[in-house]
Amino acid sequence: MDFKTALSCPCCICSVGGFPSPGPKRDRQGSGMDNPSFPGGKAHGEIRGIPMEERNPEDLRNYLQPTFYIDSDSPVVIDFAKTHARGETPREKAISLFRAVRDEILYDPYNIRLAPAEFKASVIIGKRKGYCVAKAIALAAVARASGIPSRVGFADVKNHLSTERLRKLMKTDVFVFHGYAELSLEGRWLKVTPTFNMSLCEKFGVRPLEFDGKSDCLFHEFDGQGNRHMQYLHDHGAFADVPFERIVSELQRHYPEFFPKDGAIVRGDFAGEAAREADADR
Repeated sequence: MDFKTALSCPCCICSVGGFPSPGPKRDRQGSGMDNPSFPGGKAHGEIRGIPMEERNPEDLRNYLQPTFYIDSDSPVVIDFAKTHARGETPREKAISLFRAVRDEILYDPYNIRLAPAEFKASVIIGKRKGYCVAKAIALAAVARASGIPSRVGFADVKNHLSTERLRKLMKTDVFVFHGYAELSLEGRWLKVTPTFNMSLCEKFGVRPLEFDGKSDCLFHEFDGQGNRHMQYLHDHGAFADVPFERIVSELQRHYPEFFPKDGAIVRGDFAGEAAREADADR
């Protein structure tokens, strides 16, 4: 399935559960207990002397404080939040922040450096580009800076939107640790995907994902033509901070040529590739 076909789906899934039933019971960190290769993640460092993994995950204070990666106290993050958190209510601000991260931080699955500093929200916002995990981190950070509890979630997905070159480089259509954000609004955690920017969607004449602040905003399992679009295979759960070491380990294990251990970066122009594929299909 080409990029244009995959992307030409309605706006988003609107359901309470979001993902299909994950099967086996999950621990409080959200990791899959059925798979020993995905142990429970830990926050990077400590917050006010209490390790993040020892805190009550239901305490929303866990999801309002800055962390190493979700550095919501950074001037860069605070400035972005102040500029874009429009509205009077948390819901209105969340919608505004979602659109700002979606459209002002361009999607780029190439040029990824697996270094801790590169996964800090302040760095991502400063670069104004990043892949799904980076954009989820950015949204979580600006939400916290605006007083909205947030966390980052991860799932393995099949048929994630990609170009022919990207699929060849990764040698699979299964993408591990696809990133999304979760925002706590009006007593509910909502899954939100700010991945694909409007300018990218406009190249193909399709609608971008929209978030209404009331329902999950995730990719459809099927596109508008009934073709398989995005299948969520395994939900790793949501975390108060980024489980960086775990992400790096799995990316290098599943995609050794795309993420070599010598730190080499695979460069590319995803928007250009997508546009050429769309033109070829017209």
